[in-house]
Amino acid sequence: MTSFIVFFLLTATAASLGAIFTPGPWYAALAKPALTPPNWVFPLVWTVLYVMIALAGWLLWRDRDRDRLGRVAVATWGLQLGLNAAWSWLFFGLHLIGIALTEILLLLAAVLATFFLARRTSPAAGWLLVPYLAWAGFAAWLNYAIWRLNG
Repeated sequence: MTSFIVFFLLTATAASLGAIFTPGPWYAALAKPALTPPNWVFPLVWTVLYVMIALAGWLLWRDRDRDRLGRVAVATWGLQLGLNAAWSWLFFGLHLIGIALTEILLLLAAVLATFFLARRTSPAAGWLLVPYLAWAGFAAWLNYAIWRLNG
């Protein structure tokens, strides 16, 4: 149970770092694609996703010795969490849309790698990452569209 609390706190820290940088007037003034959800959708979706991310990380940690790449899966989980926390700072904090796009593509690759590794180590953890993978893909598309519309 202690290890679950650690993974929950790690994920909550990443979420909190991301929440420091809010959309604000700069984001409101940007041209956005028609499929951009209203701002209130993002915290709701991310709350659910962060719970799933924490649970996936804990399952990977718990089952890390079941597969020879189990510890690599835990490391990629940590990598994606760090990239997740950095995106809001780059996009909303520094207004670096293009650099944030590159970063979110790295995040997407890290989540995908974690998913594939998790399938071997803890299939349940892998399935918990599927909605995150889908949302990160959508977020990457939004970042790209905003970059194109405002570049």
